[in-house]
Amino acid sequence: MTTSDFHDKQMMRLAFQQALRGWGRCSPNPLVGAVVTDCSGRIVGRGYHRRAGCPHAEPMALDDAGDAARGGVLYVTLEPCSTWGRTPPCTERVLASGVRRVVVGCLDANPAHRGAAIAILSDAGIEVTSGVLEAECMRLNEAFFWWINHRRPFVLLKMAMTLDGRIATAGGQSQWISGPPARRMVQRLRRWADAVMVGGDTVRFDNAALTVRSPANWPRQPLRIVWTSRPDFPAEARIWSAVPDQPPMFAKPTTTTQWLEFLSNLGERGVMALLLEGGGELAAAALQAGVVNKIAFFVAPKILGGRDSRPVVGGASPAALSEAIELTDRQVRRIGQDLLITGYCSNVYGID
Repeated sequence: MTTSDFHDKQMMRLAFQQALRGWGRCSPNPLVGAVVTDCSGRIVGRGYHRRAGCPHAEPMALDDAGDAARGGVLYVTLEPCSTWGRTPPCTERVLASGVRRVVVGCLDANPAHRGAAIAILSDAGIEVTSGVLEAECMRLNEAFFWWINHRRPFVLLKMAMTLDGRIATAGGQSQWISGPPARRMVQRLRRWADAVMVGGDTVRFDNAALTVRSPANWPRQPLRIVWTSRPDFPAEARIWSAVPDQPPMFAKPTTTTQWLEFLSNLGERGVMALLLEGGGELAAAALQAGVVNKIAFFVAPKILGGRDSRPVVGGASPAALSEAIELTDRQVRRIGQDLLITGYCSNVYGID
């Protein structure tokens, strides 16, 4: 690796950190961060996309840099936009800034725009380098990219389970299997999600509100969906009152066809990311329908035992081990005392 390559990656990591500052606020736009360095390589500007309708990361960073950007380098996690939307094309602002070089993390996922900005900037004489920390930058916006190309939300199945694969006692008690650090991460996932879905028993036994509780007074609550055909919850249940101006939604897709119709309707409403939080029957239905893109299983160092305790994935028993769903790009890390296992499902509908 050359010194220049190392410096590019270092600056892109800083741009990535800028992008994360918009976590949970930008939908239906992607998370984007940018850093500007001057002729000597010194950082002179930083910016990130704060929320939909606000200026994009590139003009924020270039405005921060001012005249110092001239002859410098712009680092941005996503290819700059090249068409009008709620804001002007970022390519115009980049061209006007006088930077000599642009370094891009990953290209636009929209086939209609992919590579367009690269061509515009290159044709204007600006040196362009793309694909720096590409995998990380793509994963940052995996829900946005999926929605752009498939017009249905990216589905993340989150479950908290014991070491022996249980999510609740036979009577339905499940609070708390995972520890405080894992629960804090779940709040972060709720901030990321446009919609959160749980089974009816989760609402009944846990009195779940399905809201972002941390930080307090979070301005953007997800659409709350309960997977049930009988929403006969008590009048005092928190699902009714937690978000007064946004009543919960009820639906129970089971087959692949039903799930795809349900998800397409959510996609039309601008739902890019759907977080499934259990229980076991909802997990089984979504997995078997082939609509789960990614799993995030928190495994607590506890053994519950009992053949009637509730399994992390319910549904019908498979006849052969060959029916198991393989996971790709698997990762394991410690979250407090728990383990977090993530991976991508191999049976996603629409993926060859």
